[in-house]
Amino acid sequence: MQTPAPFEYERAGSVDDALALLERHGPEARLVAGGHSLLPMMKLRLARPEVLVDINDLTDLSYIRVDGDTIAIGGMTRHAELLASPLLGEHYAIFHDAERVIADPIVRNRGTIGGSFCQADPSEDLAAVGSAVRAEMVVRSSGGERTIPAREFHTGPYETVLEPAEILTEVRVPIRPGAGSAYEKVERRVGDWPIAAAGAFVTLDGDTVSDVGIGLTALGASHFCAPDAEDVLRGQAATDDNLAAAADAAAEACNPAADQRGPVDYKRHLARELTLRALRRSVARARGEAEGG
Repeated sequence: MQTPAPFEYERAGSVDDALALLERHGPEARLVAGGHSLLPMMKLRLARPEVLVDINDLTDLSYIRVDGDTIAIGGMTRHAELLASPLLGEHYAIFHDAERVIADPIVRNRGTIGGSFCQADPSEDLAAVGSAVRAEMVVRSSGGERTIPAREFHTGPYETVLEPAEILTEVRVPIRPGAGSAYEKVERRVGDWPIAAAGAFVTLDGDTVSDVGIGLTALGASHFCAPDAEDVLRGQAATDDNLAAAADAAAEACNPAADQRGPVDYKRHLARELTLRALRRSVARARGEAEGG
């Protein structure tokens, strides 16, 4: 049986308590909430924190609510809560689409949105969603708060801009009236990491795409997004030819790696096809069209 390296355990009672513990123990301390990403890495000795700071008591960071012109999601909000949220379902179906295909009910009941973003797995579903909708991350330290665009939060595989004594406390998503959004994923089996996945949102002015966001995961896309593909579509008519041109650009923008899930050409094909599907569904939802099935 694989076991992690020895570590110390602390339990935080508040955000300030958690920050103090991180400062006391230094950069080798790690936060743990759901633990479904961190603990397997510890068992494989791929992660070897000296101290785990348990933040499951930080229930004040579990919420989904409207705050001005944004939807604010607390960092301790569980995946199951995102899936069940009528507020997110009303404004961003992309969250419900993604959560339905993230792992299984056991993981969704314990895993948190903060843990998903901060783990920075290169195949993380919510990272693509956050980049697609251009979310912002609210990060707190003992010195105050700072806000980081989702597209600047991840710096590489398993790496973020977070300092050792900072906590992601909130994810903020701009409310875009009339926006349609969707998420498409191909996986080897139900609940697996994606072979490839794409998410999108679209807002329309008549039949013209006034704004668009495209997120990609498991495809080596820089910052989990495809801004060049967005530029191809923004300001253009929402025709299938224009959606296809944006999907072509998204496929060109990614940099997939060959592995046991498939060769590069196959993954680039998936990038195009899944982006096109996500854009088509986003446009249909923005138009208020009923979906079959």
